[in-house]
Amino acid sequence: MHWPDFQQETALLLEGFSSIVGVDEVGRGPLAGPVTAAAVILNPQNLPLGVADSKALTVKQRDAAFESIIQTAQAISISFVTAAEIDHINIRQASLLAMTRAISSLSLKPTFALIDGRDRPKLDCPTRAIIKGDATVLSIAAASIVAKIARDGMMRRLALLYPDYGFETNVGYGAKRHLEALERLGPTPFHRFSFAPLRKRDATRRQS
Repeated sequence: MHWPDFQQETALLLEGFSSIVGVDEVGRGPLAGPVTAAAVILNPQNLPLGVADSKALTVKQRDAAFESIIQTAQAISISFVTAAEIDHINIRQASLLAMTRAISSLSLKPTFALIDGRDRPKLDCPTRAIIKGDATVLSIAAASIVAKIARDGMMRRLALLYPDYGFETNVGYGAKRHLEALERLGPTPFHRFSFAPLRKRDATRRQS
């Protein structure tokens, strides 16, 4: 496994930026639930242990890394953009909105933001977009873990309200059980109606 490092943050700190935030989002692809972003400012003197891209970690490793991030980070913020908001503004804009909300809610104002991916939200501080940043930059990897833990927890809570869809395991993605429940029961208020196959289903219902 490739472990991300703190090199980009260190270089920025040496340039005079005092608080570097790493930002990542999860949940762009699911048919249900929010898109979730996390913003994390790590403590350069006390970096968390076991942090890597959340997708590369086992559940046990991710939980341990999350605890280490919580105990050592200088500031952490999480933001959810709902399925209804995604339908209204599209998933790309919703992802950027989630990042902006997470950054603006931090208890410590960042002076530079490292963003996972190609897109950069409009912020009051300089930003740098890094493709696959969650695999190479420690602050972004930490944000990916926090966002993943937060969103999975929300989907498990939704599973208690809607037990037939399997949200506790598929976290809103189009797994077989989820698609079968959609066909049998229809969507919940937490589904994204602008996503296929819900968009197609909605169009078919309107035509009939």
